Amino acid sequence: MNVTYHGHSVVHIEANGKSILIDPFITGNGNTDLNAENVNPDVILLTHGHGDHVGDTIDIAKRSGSFVVAPFELAAYLGQQGLETHPLGIGGGYTFDFGRVSLTQAFHSSSYTEENGNIVYTGMPAGIIFEAEGKTIYHMGDTGLFSDMKMIGERSNIDLLFVPIGDNFTMGPIDAAKAVEWIKPEYVVPVHYNTFPTINQDGDAFIESISPVKGRAVEPGGSIQL
Repeated sequence: MNVTYHGHSVVHIEANGKSILIDPFITGNGNTDLNAENVNPDVILLTHGHGDHVGDTIDIAKRSGSFVVAPFELAAYLGQQGLETHPLGIGGGYTFDFGRVSLTQAFHSSSYTEENGNIVYTGMPAGIIFEAEGKTIYHMGDTGLFSDMKMIGERSNIDLLFVPIGDNFTMGPIDAAKAVEWIKPEYVVPVHYNTFPTINQDGDAFIESISPVKGRAVEPGGSIQL
């Protein structure tokens, strides 16, 4: 399985012959190597409704026919925009032909701001556990630290963890290191940092702080093989 980090919280997975994109915030993201017009995933997975996570989902899905999996209210809203969606609830999961997607809780907020400035509530934010080809990826989405991360680590053997470290809106490096300690993943990649001045962090210093757990501060466009 090939997994590529594209800046902020954007992650691309190639699994079971499918192209899967998580939280495709591309347009307006100065920390990505992608061009939204050239992205054609089979599937889009969303953690919550904020613009820096939904990103280009509507335009990409309408152009490419991408199938969107998202928390219930967000899936319902995107369905109203003409997208093909599958809703999930926190604690629930579904096995698709490309892999199994389950949602964990995340302590954050979730809303989508329309072009006219109207703010639409999009339900509970979530983390994503993705299982395919015998591997398990946990994309934590945007979240603060919560003690049930211990249970998530006990119930799932996480091969690759994408953990937010930016602070201000999510966990900072200290809480993110505690999350790694509780979840016990095989490999860690920090996300949701250095996109805006308010979330600037040193990714390499974070990786050093979680030793002996293995990980890497991946530059946009960098890949991990599982």
